[in-house]
Amino acid sequence: MRRIHSLLLASVMLAGCNSGSDDVTVEAEAPPEVAPKAVLETIATGANISGANGIHFGPDGLLYVTSVIGSDLTLLNPETGEEVRRYTAADGVFGPDDVAFAPDGSYYWTSILTGEVAGFTPEGEKIVAAQIPPGANPITFSDDGRLFVSQCFLGSNLYELDPKGEEAPRLIADDLGPGCGLNGMDWGPDGRLYGPRWFAGEVVSFDVDTGERRTEATGFTAPAAIKFDSEGTLHVLDTGTGEVVRMGEAGREVIGTLTPGLDNFAFDSSDTIFVSSYTDGFVKRQNEDGTFTDLQPGGMSHPGGVAVIGDTVWVADVHALRGFDRETGEEIITQRNIVGVGELGGSLNITRDGDNLILSSWFDADVRIWDPVTQTRLQHIPNLAGPASAVRYQGKLAIAEHLKGAVTAFGEDETTVLADDLAAPTALVVDGEDLYVSDRSAGQILKIASAGAALPEPVVVVSDLANPEGFLVIEDGFVVVEAEASRVLHINGEGERREIASFPAGTPGLPGLPPSQIFNGIAMDADGNLFVTGEHDRVLYRIKAPW
Repeated sequence: MRRIHSLLLASVMLAGCNSGSDDVTVEAEAPPEVAPKAVLETIATGANISGANGIHFGPDGLLYVTSVIGSDLTLLNPETGEEVRRYTAADGVFGPDDVAFAPDGSYYWTSILTGEVAGFTPEGEKIVAAQIPPGANPITFSDDGRLFVSQCFLGSNLYELDPKGEEAPRLIADDLGPGCGLNGMDWGPDGRLYGPRWFAGEVVSFDVDTGERRTEATGFTAPAAIKFDSEGTLHVLDTGTGEVVRMGEAGREVIGTLTPGLDNFAFDSSDTIFVSSYTDGFVKRQNEDGTFTDLQPGGMSHPGGVAVIGDTVWVADVHALRGFDRETGEEIITQRNIVGVGELGGSLNITRDGDNLILSSWFDADVRIWDPVTQTRLQHIPNLAGPASAVRYQGKLAIAEHLKGAVTAFGEDETTVLADDLAAPTALVVDGEDLYVSDRSAGQILKIASAGAALPEPVVVVSDLANPEGFLVIEDGFVVVEAEASRVLHINGEGERREIASFPAGTPGLPGLPPSQIFNGIAMDADGNLFVTGEHDRVLYRIKAPW
């Protein structure tokens, strides 16, 4: 439960492979006679959708796909996969998790981070049905136009809502936990509302008028969604196994297998199955032989921190760790996190710790030491306040807790505060015996410790930066990603600045909140090449040496 509360705080306060070779020459801003050229290469691209969540057919025959992290709603041609339209924050769509259609053609979505349940009328006017606590996740309409929403991951309640927003929400059940109410709901032929309980591994149904609950099926790893086909047969999407399971008269039958990390699925009018993935961002259509065809290919969905070990560039992709060949950009290894299953957990930032990786996640409110070879967790520090970064410093784990405004060193028997009263500590970097931190809100890089001890006061070494996130300490100064300015700066020892690359970096946050907390990282290999993640376009870049 502490994880859920930490996630809620982080969400509210922080709310954020195909190989290729697109060379872009970027002229530095210094005088031409002294400014070398930097070659910015796109070495790996990801999914077109930043994590595909809810999926539903509209009355227009198009496939509607929501994305929480991408904060958009994409309409796809179900035959070709062509993107027909994308609704974004500019259209009033904020962090949608699921989508459903009313009998009159209106469609509504849920915003898990804010709790808003809103929609568009057939005339294109936005309407807010309700503002419930954060966690609003699955949504569905009954045939007679009644609207139902459940919470998941940030709550566990089931509600009936007034589509016009005139009546207060009606609470149907408040005991659906742990950690989640229903997810991916649908109506059964018996008129009951069915849905999976993610962490309980079961499917239940409700009489929505009385609140009476009944267990319908058990024994799943992590059921993410249920749907009924045109014949009234229950199907279950198990994200823990990547399986689509049919619960027919002959018993339980696996009718399709994909990678774990699936989110939702839908049937078209001929009972063809379409599946979305929150981990990989793909949308797939099942063929008659049980195989699947890409409508939207998968890959990196929201790349954040980056680290280099040997010839592998590791990228923290929230729900996955992805390893890329540093020369070719080929994705050579993928390790997926399934929420509530296994030890990997989520990862928004990543740093090297010898042959291991240090993973930080405000989503899970924790830091982990991960062995990428054996795929085992070596150390775990939970219940943190929005950890944005962690590094090995003087034998301890130094962790930047964004929500606490502090950097704390965790040893075996004690913790030591290295810096506090910071606006928004973001990335940590060790240089010999010195420890530095970027502060995205203050626009600064600060030196906070030396020789294992905190300085009496943090020393500002760079200021006037536009949302600095990942950075490096190099021989003649600093290299820093300015997410708000969408560029990489080199700052020498005299404080002179030059832009060495520009690209779409960060993603805007929700209204009234800071930018997305997906982290734009930077790392250097043994040859002096820089590797930078571009969250906005789901890209891994290389800036070739000399830059």
